[in-house]
Amino acid sequence: MPQNVQKKTDELSVVLCGEAGQGIQTVEFLLTALLKQCGYNFFSMKEYMSRVRGGSNSTEIRISSRKVNAYVRRIDILFPLTRAALEHVRDRITEDTLILGERERLTSGGDTGDLKIVDTPFTALAKEVGGAIYANTVAVGIIAGLLQFERDITDHYLGEYFGKKGDQVIKNNINALSKGYEIGERLRGERYPNLDIRKNPEIFDDIIVNGAEAIGMGALCGGCNFVSSYPMTPSTGILTFLAQQASRFDIIAEQAEDEIAAINMAIGAWYAGARGFVCTAGGGFALMTEGLSLAGMLESPMVLSVGQRPAPATGLPTRTEQGDLQFVLHAGHGEFARVVFAPGTLEDCFRLSRMAFDMADRYQIPVFVLSDQYMVDCYYNFKRPDISGFTAENHIVRTGRDYKRYQFTESGVSPRGIPGNGEGFVVLDSDEHTEEGHITENLDIRTRMVDKRLKRLDDLRREALEPELSGERDCRLMAVCWGSNANIVREAIEDSGRDDISLLYFKQLYPLPANTADYFQGAEKTVLIENNATSQFGQVLRTEAGVNIEDTIHKYNGMPFSVEEMTDHLMAFAGRED
Repeated sequence: MPQNVQKKTDELSVVLCGEAGQGIQTVEFLLTALLKQCGYNFFSMKEYMSRVRGGSNSTEIRISSRKVNAYVRRIDILFPLTRAALEHVRDRITEDTLILGERERLTSGGDTGDLKIVDTPFTALAKEVGGAIYANTVAVGIIAGLLQFERDITDHYLGEYFGKKGDQVIKNNINALSKGYEIGERLRGERYPNLDIRKNPEIFDDIIVNGAEAIGMGALCGGCNFVSSYPMTPSTGILTFLAQQASRFDIIAEQAEDEIAAINMAIGAWYAGARGFVCTAGGGFALMTEGLSLAGMLESPMVLSVGQRPAPATGLPTRTEQGDLQFVLHAGHGEFARVVFAPGTLEDCFRLSRMAFDMADRYQIPVFVLSDQYMVDCYYNFKRPDISGFTAENHIVRTGRDYKRYQFTESGVSPRGIPGNGEGFVVLDSDEHTEEGHITENLDIRTRMVDKRLKRLDDLRREALEPELSGERDCRLMAVCWGSNANIVREAIEDSGRDDISLLYFKQLYPLPANTADYFQGAEKTVLIENNATSQFGQVLRTEAGVNIEDTIHKYNGMPFSVEEMTDHLMAFAGRED
């Protein structure tokens, strides 16, 4: 064993890296489930190439005494399954990184340089208990032994997980875990004698879902009963989740032939009284923009989840970025109101998705839930949302014989009826129309209809979500971010140990609250953090709130910010403490 002892005692960053198809997800799923059952806080994220087999993919699992929910660059324990895996994460490996792998496999292509590899015979140990297929369970056992998981919990869970495969498979997996457990116990004594990751009994009732599932749960709570989408990374997980819940929650889940069909189906669903949902990525949304304008003219509610990834065109289809804000904000021909949410925590993925349906229904507008690959694929343990007493709002009216679908009102929102619910006709038209919904070329009516559709922005601004401020307005440095950077920046500020750095996290990007500029009055310096190249939210702040932020931190190589690099950035901008 290497002689240098791990310095960090209350946290581990475990990374598994190998080819697609080598079972990394199986290890990830088993290990995170056991961590939660044994009472450990954890965070997990993945980065992967766009291929079914081959390439190099990695999964990070952070295990900590404290609540953790952000990506770190540090690797404490690395399980490389191929030589290419070592090269893939080499810039994250330090002298403190413990590399556990099969030396023969990892050195087959030549010398590995100064990397210190602890030869760990996963395959040989797996064959002892039934075959090479059990090598991944050996890896799970190493972490289980290192953290001293209760064996009755591990064995019971393996029995449940592999229950349908028969008693022999269960037994083999338990034996494989035992082989790894022995290695983990030995590592604890030789390499990690001071390891002290504390359990938290309060997390036993926590839930484990990723961002896609949290968005789907919020949609269900918001009354979603129709989803039509064409699969596209990174939003496919939302469609899959809702399809899996279809029979339980009486949902129609339709995998459409293309994105154009998907949004038009959802418009039809809202017209019939359902609550429709569309989930896609930037490239798929590009095909939906005509349908978006149709929803704007029809004053049809619509909820769209757009998962961002690097573009233009196909770009890096499995990586992350925040490059579609301006596109979502200005998509569609013509002028009409919309709302753009951008959740930065799993809790907000749930909350904002739920709100999106009520807001879309109430104001008869498109509402966006703007996420990204990092946000929808990461997961950590968090408290089960309290939905007791919650009922989805319903703003459908019963129509009378004199019903006017586009009646002029003081708020700009007309009463929305649906066919068959009353005696009135519910007439829609994609051309400009009268209050009754019939085509018109009356120019005065045209002006009044445009004003009516935009009038609701007044109320939307009054009800806009305030940004979340952590710290004081009067500070040395105000770190401004939106969406998935929230947890990363928050932890970076905590790790800096500075109480003069504040976080301003925007979860609603449009429209902004009327008092947005007030948040920027007390800071000596302000820095804007975005995963794009052109400060897209900075442009929104400038045009909508008159706030001009000159100092920026950008990253757009397809990877999220790490806590360490964000800490370095913030310290550089904050300067020394007086």
